[in-house]
Amino acid sequence: MSKKILQGIVVSDKMQKTVVVEVERIKEHPKYKRRFKVHKKYKAHDQNQEYHVGDKVVIEETKPISKDKSWIVIRKI
Repeated sequence: MSKKILQGIVVSDKMQKTVVVEVERIKEHPKYKRRFKVHKKYKAHDQNQEYHVGDKVVIEETKPISKDKSWIVIRKI
């Protein structure tokens, strides 16, 4: 199984070595076919604390690092 890769914007960097990344997707309603945006927040590991609020980043799925953190920041876009 390949690792998932997502793009998002950092919305919080107040934790140590962790950033919260909000990912936006576009879904389509099954019956009415209208497209709408869906947002989800992921906690991602940031070892050197180099990413800050507003940065657009790429995150990759990894083994669980803590209770609710199983993503790691790869790079800044």
